[in-house]
Amino acid sequence: MADDFSFSIEQNLGIISEGKGGWNTELNLVSWGGRPAKYDIRSWSPDHQKMGKGSTFSKEELVSLKKLLNQIEL
Repeated sequence: MADDFSFSIEQNLGIISEGKGGWNTELNLVSWGGRPAKYDIRSWSPDHQKMGKGSTFSKEELVSLKKLLNQIEL
């Protein structure tokens, strides 16, 4: 099953934070297993071949998250 794992970063939308060793937490549009791309927040190695744990969102979920974040007073 692990051989079936595939992904493609369709669009890099930006770096959220820079980490040690060149790893960055990024917002990207990622296609997992050939499915339609979703919004994805996770850490990536400099060459984008390795990744950390993250969260993936549909467009509707990302819109809901944006609304919640806009309500937070900093």
